[in-house]
Amino acid sequence: MSGGRRVPNVGGEMREDARFPGALVHESSYVDEGVVAIGAGSRVWHFSHVLAGTEIGADCSIGQNCMIGPNVRIGRGAKIQNNVSLYAGVELGEDVFCGPSCVFTNVLTPRAHVSRKAEFGLTPVGRGVTIGANATIVCGHALGDYCMIGAGAVVTRDVPAHALVVGNPGRRIGWVGRSGERLGADLVCPRTGERYREAKGGGLELIG
Repeated sequence: MSGGRRVPNVGGEMREDARFPGALVHESSYVDEGVVAIGAGSRVWHFSHVLAGTEIGADCSIGQNCMIGPNVRIGRGAKIQNNVSLYAGVELGEDVFCGPSCVFTNVLTPRAHVSRKAEFGLTPVGRGVTIGANATIVCGHALGDYCMIGAGAVVTRDVPAHALVVGNPGRRIGWVGRSGERLGADLVCPRTGERYREAKGGGLELIG
């Protein structure tokens, strides 16, 4: 991987990369020259690759065998589990959870013999979103704040804030609060007591 840089290390332990004070990178991983930032408290685990133009916020966890970039943005506190690739066009808000082996696409009609680099779709992922293991997010669709995508779901349309989505194609089957608990008909979180209401633009909003 030309242009990559390993963190000097002995014994396979995590070490700080001098370019990004407070961030830890495993020696088996590559962080390319031109990476914008890896925030303090973030960790890049085994066999992962962070490409140029990428910006990772503070206190993030990048699991084993992940590829991020180029030009990807990840907000503070995100947790990217093993075997996840985040391509150009993906933008994660704060506190996003990407479950193991979930998939983001970046082209709607790929062909091996046709270059579509100018056609990458944008996939903005809102704050506090959870994406379950093996779920697929088709590019060009927005995931609203605190929505929850079930394991194995295939998202083919925009997802409103706080929606609980499952199946293929993904469909909303309910609502979840900021804590991740499913809401009843009264839209009150059983864990925190937080109350929600339906928003004018779709999705839910917190009212107290």
